[in-house]
Amino acid sequence: MTKFLKISALFTVFAFIFAFLHITMPDIISANADGVAEIAMELNTGRVLHCKNERKKLPMASTTKIMTALIIIEDCNPDEEVIVPDEAVGTEGSSIYLKYGEKLTIRDLVYGLMLRSGNDAAVALAIIHSGDTERFADAMNDRAQELGASDTHFANPNGLPAENHYTTAKDLCNIARTAMQNEMFAKVVGTTDYRGDYRNFTNKNKLLYSFEGANGIKTGYTDRAGRCLVSSAERNGMNVVCVVLNCYDMYERSSEILSDCFRNFALETISPERVFIWDGRRCSLKSGVEICIEKDGEIEYVIVPVRTSDTRNIEEPIAQLQIFSEKDLIFTANLYSIM
Repeated sequence: MTKFLKISALFTVFAFIFAFLHITMPDIISANADGVAEIAMELNTGRVLHCKNERKKLPMASTTKIMTALIIIEDCNPDEEVIVPDEAVGTEGSSIYLKYGEKLTIRDLVYGLMLRSGNDAAVALAIIHSGDTERFADAMNDRAQELGASDTHFANPNGLPAENHYTTAKDLCNIARTAMQNEMFAKVVGTTDYRGDYRNFTNKNKLLYSFEGANGIKTGYTDRAGRCLVSSAERNGMNVVCVVLNCYDMYERSSEILSDCFRNFALETISPERVFIWDGRRCSLKSGVEICIEKDGEIEYVIVPVRTSDTRNIEEPIAQLQIFSEKDLIFTANLYSIM
């Protein structure tokens, strides 16, 4: 066979293999071919301030550990001293270099998980919580469903590449919003330097050091997922959570999105003392609320009737307040008669 024929045959083999993989690989393969997914949401109101490909299912690398940490913080005593499970030692990828028989507190492991992205810490915590990583993944998926993250599935606690391990920017942002409303979680991810009972860690999230108001939360990277960052920042009482998946310049892009959100949006409080008129009757909200509005946008207040068994009962709502910002419905609540 001539040299030319050998080269032609080799190209034919490669083309066949590529075509086979392209046909048979699952939908969720590598983020690198799928573009960047982005979203930013106001922490407390949940209003979406920016989005792009936010419903696309993608791998999320170590941002997975947001759910891992949330479950551990919700279910475990952070001061409990534990022995590192043998299965956690030597876990591939980023590590806090756990040793056989090493004693730590759960708090130390959580900080190692979130500040240094320890894959071994994730495995250790999963086993401590559930007995093994498979059952812990089940707990992660149950919690995701509780949070309405229906386009998310976890296969492990650390985000190492695995089939059937994916999320969307929107789901991940909602998971992160829930986590950031947990006091201990927010403290952990906002810490730059941790001095623990058995270990010390420095946070590798560069945004904490470069963006005004940054207070969390988690980085991630694998070849399959690309560069991923879930970030959070607070200015003037408004906290924005931002997610970028498969974003090469994840710090720069996250900073741009956060800056745009703070420049264009603000929180506004509606007091329960504010009076609305419905059908000739004075009414108000039961309690004060905050809404997230566009600074230069138009706000429209619409009052609509509600069905009630007794409109004379002050405990029964007489109408519903709907608030629109630039034609988008951003808030609804019942209105009650003022006697």
